Amino acid sequence: MSEAGHDERYWSIGAAEVAAGLGSGSRGLTSDRAAAKLLALGPNTVVEAPRRGTLRLLLRQFESPLVLILAVAASISLVLHQWVDAIIILLIVMGSAFLGFFQEIRASAAVADLKKRLALTARVLRDGTERVLPVTRIVPGDVILLSAGNLVPADGIVLEAQDFLVSEASMTGESFPVEKRPGIVAADAPLGRRLNMVFLGASVRSGTARVLAVRTGRHTEFGAIAERLRARTAETDFARGVRQFGYLLIRVMVVVVLFVLTVNAALDRPVVESLLFAAALAVGLSPELLPAIVSVTLSAGARRMAAEGVIVRRLDAIENLGSMSVLCTDKTGTLTKGEVVLQQALDAAGRPSDSVKRLAWLNARFETGIENPLDAALVAAGEAAGFGPAGCAKIDEIPYDFERRRLTIVLAEADGHRMVTKGAFAEILAICTRVATGATEVALDEGHRAALNAIFHAHSAEGLRVLALATRQFTPKQDYDRADEAGMTFRGFLVFLDPPKEDAAATIASLRGLGIAIKVISGDNRHVTAHVARTVGLDAGAMLSGTEIAAMRDEALWHLAPRTELFVEIDPQQKERIVRALQRTGATVGYLGDGINDAPALHAADVGISVAEAVDVARESADIVLTHRDLEVLRAGVEGGRRTFANTLKYISITTSANFGNMVSMAIVTPFLPFLPLLAKQILLNNFLSDLPSLAIASDRVDPERLATPQRWNVSEIRRFMVLFGLTSSVFDLLTFGLLIWVLQADAALFQTSWFMISLMTELAVVLVLRTRRPALRSQPGRILIWLTVAILGVTFVLPSIGPVRAAFGFVPLSPAMLAAIVAILAGYIVTTETVKLWFFRGRPDPAAAPAPS
Repeated sequence: MSEAGHDERYWSIGAAEVAAGLGSGSRGLTSDRAAAKLLALGPNTVVEAPRRGTLRLLLRQFESPLVLILAVAASISLVLHQWVDAIIILLIVMGSAFLGFFQEIRASAAVADLKKRLALTARVLRDGTERVLPVTRIVPGDVILLSAGNLVPADGIVLEAQDFLVSEASMTGESFPVEKRPGIVAADAPLGRRLNMVFLGASVRSGTARVLAVRTGRHTEFGAIAERLRARTAETDFARGVRQFGYLLIRVMVVVVLFVLTVNAALDRPVVESLLFAAALAVGLSPELLPAIVSVTLSAGARRMAAEGVIVRRLDAIENLGSMSVLCTDKTGTLTKGEVVLQQALDAAGRPSDSVKRLAWLNARFETGIENPLDAALVAAGEAAGFGPAGCAKIDEIPYDFERRRLTIVLAEADGHRMVTKGAFAEILAICTRVATGATEVALDEGHRAALNAIFHAHSAEGLRVLALATRQFTPKQDYDRADEAGMTFRGFLVFLDPPKEDAAATIASLRGLGIAIKVISGDNRHVTAHVARTVGLDAGAMLSGTEIAAMRDEALWHLAPRTELFVEIDPQQKERIVRALQRTGATVGYLGDGINDAPALHAADVGISVAEAVDVARESADIVLTHRDLEVLRAGVEGGRRTFANTLKYISITTSANFGNMVSMAIVTPFLPFLPLLAKQILLNNFLSDLPSLAIASDRVDPERLATPQRWNVSEIRRFMVLFGLTSSVFDLLTFGLLIWVLQADAALFQTSWFMISLMTELAVVLVLRTRRPALRSQPGRILIWLTVAILGVTFVLPSIGPVRAAFGFVPLSPAMLAAIVAILAGYIVTTETVKLWFFRGRPDPAAAPAPS
């Protein structure tokens, strides 16, 4: 057999033969052999991670068409021996590229560090010893130990299995879990019939197994169809906004550049100079550092959020988190403490019963399926009571699933086999025909059913979780299955306490204050859920049950879902349906879940949220991972997402409006001047210096009101903002042109130097004015932003007096009177822009704010 098992139909070959062909056995691989295989075959990944090393990241900075235009223009200058112009253009382009490069290196390192904290691991036998290894280090021949909640890390054959149910819908389309067992199947068996093997990417629903890895990474079945499965995920609102914004800039850019080229051609100006000027105008209009700014802002936001316990798996999910208007969550561990304890074990009459407690303890102790806090509470209570398994041995297990909602253990006892089943009250009662009354059993008639229902409802109404327990005696036989769960005897109740968190009500109120509606989606019964909901301030009357939802058409659910706060007795398939119904009404939906049955809803939600201790399949389906299952941590994450999004929009809105104004001004004045208003190299230097403070926007403060509501892209609003404030800038530009031409009779060098300083200083000043909707003096900027802005303003004043800079860029020294005039123009511009801003935002909703949820 080949190392990767490419050509062998290994599912039709005995496991021992397959293992031998891979140099493995019951003890797994030796460390040396595994290391050699890893070196030969590479890491266990379906798609090789893009290695954005130093060179790749540097080259990425030159992918912009605008940078290529400049490179071409610089090349033309070199061919025509315009050495100084060419060198200056190339230096500025390289400076921008290296600035973006270093920022992206830092951002990439931060994201990689966060991802390491969430890397998947698997339990593997190496040298006969169980080890926990990163999934990427698994190789063919490894023996993998799997249990409920794990993701299958490779294609392999089952060596041992105990009630091993696997969900492989992504491979076969089969929505129900499939039981996998050791054995041999026909060589021509289709994928869905290979019941002795598991596939990379499938999830373990229940039971345990030992699996021999045969294929890894791109050699797996998943890898073989990776091109189809790797289809791009749905475009996020953030990515769509950036794309639409790019289209807007391209349209404006084409108009400006064509106009300038046409005018310069009509005036018989030098072709090279005109081309350089037009290219510089195009770059001047574009926020060419946008990719770096977005990377820096998002990665800085991710680092801040990680410090608060919110780990971002996809950077663009930050925007979705900030846009979230509805949060769907279970109650256990979020609204309640998640510290489940067995309060009482009761017999069928509602009296405390040690025999019921011991039966429940045996069921929990021997089960090997999904770990859950209820079983943990039963085991802890049994150990505290001193119970032991003496006289009992486990024969079989029928694992829990989300349709039966019960778990069965078959025990061998002195007088035969006894089936012990625990689960949801209604599902247990449905399979019982008798009820234990003391030492005797009687038929389960309607009177007894009513009494049992009354006990169940009484405890549930107190907010207690109630399970039921039933048994059945058997003459010993070989195998047991679900069909045997019938004709059982109802034994009693298991009453659990999971008290609400003390701060849950305050946290829910604070989330509502952020414009987020809370929807509880729970598989628990309506009485328990309603009690908890009332305790934490939710409307217990706004309730829909799983039964009601199953009977509804989608249109009815679209209408009712926004008005409902409690979804109770919900099955896993309905969770996804609820999420999609809320999305249909225009909500941006976040889903918080940590279980196997939460994966479809996590994937369907706009932002999937899980916790670090969640099962693998839930964590891998999530966009955001909380280090603690706490809504307060999530609230901090939402504010972090909104802060990051707000700062990104600041850069885009402010920079484009300032650049737009300057470029329009130069395009207008170009036909009326005997010279260019700015040389190409001056435009590029201006653009480069004005962008430097923008790198600090990632750390800028955000006004509290910008955090109070969900935020979304609004390209039309950005366009209005750009045009209004750009034209406001252009008015001052034209006034400056008039002063320079008609009053001062400026020549080309004086005009260009003065205009360079004024345009740069207005771009710097406008950042401090337009970064807030408040009056500028009532909103304190971030420390780095203010100091960088002040520093560049100082540099602007001294540049024309520095000999080498003056000679390279064609500047001339300015008189004190001219400098005073520039300061006066700048002051007038600031006052005017502040006035226009207050008018623009008066009575206008936040352009980034989403509608409040119903």
